[in-house]
Amino acid sequence: MRDVNRTGILIVIIMGTTMAGIDSSIVNISLPVMSKQFNCTLSEIEWVITVYMLSFSVLMPLTNWLKNRIGFFNLYIGAISLFTFGSLLCALSTTLPSLLVGRVVQALGGGAMAPTSMAIISYVFPARVRGAVLGWWGLGNLVGPAIGPTLGGILTEQFGWPSIFYINLPIGVITVLLSFRYLNVLRSQPKLKLPFDLLGFTFLTIFLVCLQYGVARAEVLGITSPEILVTLGIAVVALLFFILLDRRQQAPIIDLQLFKNYSFVSCILVTISRAAALFGGLFLMPFLLQEQMGYSEGASGLLILPNSVFMAALMPFAGKWSDKHGSREISMLGIMLLAASMYLFAVLDRGSNIWSVITAMTVRGLGMGLLLAPLNAATLSSVRPSEVTMASSLSTLMQQVGGAIGIAVLAIITQTAYNNHVLAGATSMRAHHLALRQGFHISLIILLVTLVPAWFLPRRNVVLKDVDAHIDT
Repeated sequence: MRDVNRTGILIVIIMGTTMAGIDSSIVNISLPVMSKQFNCTLSEIEWVITVYMLSFSVLMPLTNWLKNRIGFFNLYIGAISLFTFGSLLCALSTTLPSLLVGRVVQALGGGAMAPTSMAIISYVFPARVRGAVLGWWGLGNLVGPAIGPTLGGILTEQFGWPSIFYINLPIGVITVLLSFRYLNVLRSQPKLKLPFDLLGFTFLTIFLVCLQYGVARAEVLGITSPEILVTLGIAVVALLFFILLDRRQQAPIIDLQLFKNYSFVSCILVTISRAAALFGGLFLMPFLLQEQMGYSEGASGLLILPNSVFMAALMPFAGKWSDKHGSREISMLGIMLLAASMYLFAVLDRGSNIWSVITAMTVRGLGMGLLLAPLNAATLSSVRPSEVTMASSLSTLMQQVGGAIGIAVLAIITQTAYNNHVLAGATSMRAHHLALRQGFHISLIILLVTLVPAWFLPRRNVVLKDVDAHIDT
């Protein structure tokens, strides 16, 4: 088909994933206002974040089955529509329970967007340019979470908290309309009526929800709490049942045979450890800048700007580089720069000048920019064309799980370290600084260990038995 507008397709999927990305961070700053309106406690209003996190990963494993059943076109429009409808429910909420229902609907749609978008890129774009395209798409993915808090603060202050959800309505409608214009080519995709693996999906969902809930609550209750031990125990049992059942399924929700592919497993290990280190490090950063170094919330936001600027500048370049030279070397360089940034954050203290902070942020941005697009390209290149959708959903899912685990683990480690330093006679401020330093050191170690699986990333970004896109030019 010569009338395929690949630029239009890329714009449409960037719009959808950026909208979902904004909503992953836009709500946080509005929680105090919501809490006052609904007359609820801090622990109750935090469920606005928690239910989104728990629900976000539910539809990800279904991406491959839905793609075969209804096709990419219907799947993507369905995800956008579900997210937009959930935003409307949130904006119209008058009670906390109704807001939580809206957030669940939002998350179900938002969780399906990223893996679907990655799979569409693999389906539409030739393998020789896929890294560059993933760089631009990844840039859109990162813009959303980056501008979310600032946009949320402005909208909440000027128009009230419902406006942070109302803003999704015109964007969602425009994205759906543009999808009908540019994604029509996907309607020709063949559809398969595969059986639905209900038991596998049920046990996988129980595992994901219990795991993420358990690690999130462990920050508050402690890892040895009976509630946490029972929740994580249920997660382990559900995972074992899922593995036993899905090995016997002809059309499983997740094809466990993928894990016999060493290149793919390397990509997933890098994805998990990278997410754990970076999400955990990002969790610690505001405490370092605001509580230790004395910067205001606004100044902290500006100091993070070099990170975003250099990351944005390098992602398309890194994607093009990986198309020509492969993902392994540039990904390893990105990991080493990220590890160096964790060391630079660890040595910051109240006496550090602003240029030390900017240097650390710049190094982090360079590392992120060099790693993300090549890693996504390597993931898609490590599997056969028929496995791309499942591989992209697994990659996105593992990033979500790795990030949740990273935040929880570093929160527990820093809190334990703080308590130990206080018991040893350190002042509260000193103990807090030493605990944060230890957290950054843990992130540094995780990233250095990540170099081992990174060495086994595919050397060339050409999909197995496939040298071009599914849609001919």
